Amino acid sequence: MRALRLTFLLALAIALPGCGDDAKPPATHRVASNATPSDPALAQIYTNSCQLCHANPAANAPLTGDRKAWEPRIQQGADTLLDHAINGYNGMPPMGLCVECSEEQFLQLIGFMADQPLPQ
Repeated sequence: MRALRLTFLLALAIALPGCGDDAKPPATHRVASNATPSDPALAQIYTNSCQLCHANPAANAPLTGDRKAWEPRIQQGADTLLDHAINGYNGMPPMGLCVECSEEQFLQLIGFMADQPLPQ
């Protein structure tokens, strides 16, 4: 009888977390991996150059739309972020795999990925 009770309690303990509201994934996984800028030219650049790393949690890059991950970077200012995009930084390759991007396009893409305006 005791084994039956323990089995019942174990089954109940396993099943209860699934009850109620659907569990929400961690914030970094709620990022839309298929989000793209509304501007078609920027969307093409993002898809070809940025998305591979910024929509892939395994890449260890700040994910597109993850404001919390981008916040400390945004606080560094637009000049620093632009320098990192152009010259590379840590795992970020120079020019972010976009050799044809202008400074303005980099700033727009960073703002899009950070989901917030850049301080000037």
